[in-house]
Amino acid sequence: MAIKMRKAGIVTSVLTSVLMLLAVACGASSTTPTVTPPAAAPTQTTLPPQTTPTQPAQATATAMPTAAPTTVPEAAPATAESTEAATTPTQTAETIAPQDTAAPAPTEQQTVEQTVSQTVTLLKVVDGLEPLTYLTHAGDGTGRLYLVGKQGHVLVLEGGAVRSQPFLDITDRVGSSASEQGLLSIAFSPQYASDNTFFVDYTDKKGDTVISRFTAARDTAIADPNSESIILTIDQPYPNHNGGQLQFGPDGMLYIGTGDGGSGGDPQNNGQNVNSLLGKILRIDVSQAGQPYTVPASNPPLNNSNLREIWAYGLRNPWRFSFDRATGDLYIADVGQNKYEEIDFQPAGSTGGENYGWNLREGFEPYGGNAADESGLTAPIYQYGRDAGCSVTGGYVYRGKALPSLDGVYLYSDYCSGHIWSLQRATDGQWQNALLLDSGLNVSSFGEDEAGEIYVIDLGGAVYQLAAE
Repeated sequence: MAIKMRKAGIVTSVLTSVLMLLAVACGASSTTPTVTPPAAAPTQTTLPPQTTPTQPAQATATAMPTAAPTTVPEAAPATAESTEAATTPTQTAETIAPQDTAAPAPTEQQTVEQTVSQTVTLLKVVDGLEPLTYLTHAGDGTGRLYLVGKQGHVLVLEGGAVRSQPFLDITDRVGSSASEQGLLSIAFSPQYASDNTFFVDYTDKKGDTVISRFTAARDTAIADPNSESIILTIDQPYPNHNGGQLQFGPDGMLYIGTGDGGSGGDPQNNGQNVNSLLGKILRIDVSQAGQPYTVPASNPPLNNSNLREIWAYGLRNPWRFSFDRATGDLYIADVGQNKYEEIDFQPAGSTGGENYGWNLREGFEPYGGNAADESGLTAPIYQYGRDAGCSVTGGYVYRGKALPSLDGVYLYSDYCSGHIWSLQRATDGQWQNALLLDSGLNVSSFGEDEAGEIYVIDLGGAVYQLAAE
């Protein structure tokens, strides 16, 4: 999802300028939402670098698949540096060549391509909103959906309509001028029904990552923007690769996805630096009263690391990760650099500490001439190349009721191509990938409601629900 920075050059300048203008034309400003009853969308079967700091960014904490396809956006032509999709309407696409056939994995099973028999469609729920980056629920039994706007609003979708008053408005502190900056996600406390607390991940006016706690009024479903308590900040050396996902795991811990700090190729080596919080999945405990957070004793001790918040590392820009609500398995979609997008996996029984390889490796292959020692690296379960898209958008394992044949299937997409795929492990241990549909959308995120049904978010300000045709 994130837009990768291209190397200096004429091709980069022209492409970036054109795409940014196109993005602006898409409408960065908020408009009056148009709510429509579920109507069938295309039916298919099938976001100036600062001076590079000499020290790595550190954490600071306050207090411590088949109907005729619709038109699909073409991926940018491949160049030396790939283009990432932005979480905003300003798009500077890098080339990330998705392939439908995975290269042989050095430590994992090969993936086979399949077709799926389930015929699915996208039903439009609402459109005409500001650029959207995420959708989620509060787990409180109300059925409300919360739509995250890049500029700093959280909207409430209830009973098929968007409330006129936002749930949260922090536009006064969110920096969203660069394509990968903004309000990126929200996660509700597992005890939200009783404690009314939730957490957000955003970039501030300086471009740094902020993780904050807020509270909402018990009966009005309106949050107090003055209730903010910042629990963690992370310096960002560049405007891109901010990660931004927050997710409570089955263990009640808060997981945080961070990008490698940006530019291209990870010039500060943050992905492999276990004394930087960049390029990681973090795991913290936010349940202790009177403290911003604590570090779980069960977090893995990493050699030579002073940062016990780190749960996994070697990531470039994890643009959406999620837990399978039935098994607890963790799926991570990591945006690639020049050639490959990848899906990483952590089984529910993991004790953490996985090194997913960046920037020693991109997908299954050594990156930038590195002859990486594969020992100690966790290979992806799937990769695709530039011919299938340019920026992966992670989704969820489907556990709803409307599409029973997709039960247990991981769904994900590509921002540039609009393809939506299914990925699952077969009984023989191989991962099987299939094209589910061509959405014709710029898929900035997926969302999940309390019942496990899946929603597809278009950056342009629309929400669709995945449904049977």
